[in-house]
Amino acid sequence: MKLKEIPVSLYNQFKLSLYSIGSLTKGKKTVPVIVSLTSIPSRFSILHICIRSILNQSVLPEKIILWLNREQEKNIPLSLKKLEGDFFEIKFSSLDCPHLKLVESIKKYPSKTIITSDDDLIYRKQWLEFLYAEHVVNPVSIIANQSRIISYNGNGELKPYKQWPTNYDSTLKSELLLPIGSAGALYPPNSLNGKVLDTKLFLKLSPKADDLWFKAMSLLNGTKILQSSKLTGEPIPIWGSQKVSLKKSNIGQDKNRTQWLALTEYFNLKF
Repeated sequence: MKLKEIPVSLYNQFKLSLYSIGSLTKGKKTVPVIVSLTSIPSRFSILHICIRSILNQSVLPEKIILWLNREQEKNIPLSLKKLEGDFFEIKFSSLDCPHLKLVESIKKYPSKTIITSDDDLIYRKQWLEFLYAEHVVNPVSIIANQSRIISYNGNGELKPYKQWPTNYDSTLKSELLLPIGSAGALYPPNSLNGKVLDTKLFLKLSPKADDLWFKAMSLLNGTKILQSSKLTGEPIPIWGSQKVSLKKSNIGQDKNRTQWLALTEYFNLKF
């Protein structure tokens, strides 16, 4: 977290923690989507802040589902249990990987539109409203609030992940757009290939890179990915959430690159 982000984060954490469930949800319009996420034990103590930020949206999803490995069932803090109700639910799975945020919701709700979120961010108040509005206009496309452009050099060799530029340009149309799930990515029903649920395969090819796995599944289905034109400010990192992070290996050690190479080789994806 950048130094200048700390006061903003702490202020929003404090403000969100004061709201009752009734004040967060009362009288709001509901849109037909499920927000789905997962988490790790080191973030359980601050996870309620993320959930509160989703409940604090200008519109509500039908349900927010937090998927956790079932070994964590006895470790749920009271701050999360107090939020359970009509709009928030905790479910458990045998999986223990980042893919959990989407694959279990696809399995349980195959006909639903699902939006992924991360567990360490405070989402701006119109995040859900704007993402859903873009979906209404483009109902069969995957919509990303933030994307990267998977990039190759002139010899066709995959560049390091740090050289895949971040994109916010909604006019850019490319099969190499990679939705970044942390900012919010919307997946309509049947937008991903049926292999998306193949646990053994994704744990073999991209065990730490769920975004890349979902990207490959979209390519197999021929689903377009669009960068949203309706953006709020970037999500606010939650103070104290980065003690454990996949960024250190996936980006710092360039494992996103090696996992994408494994996926493109296995599925014979050519660009």
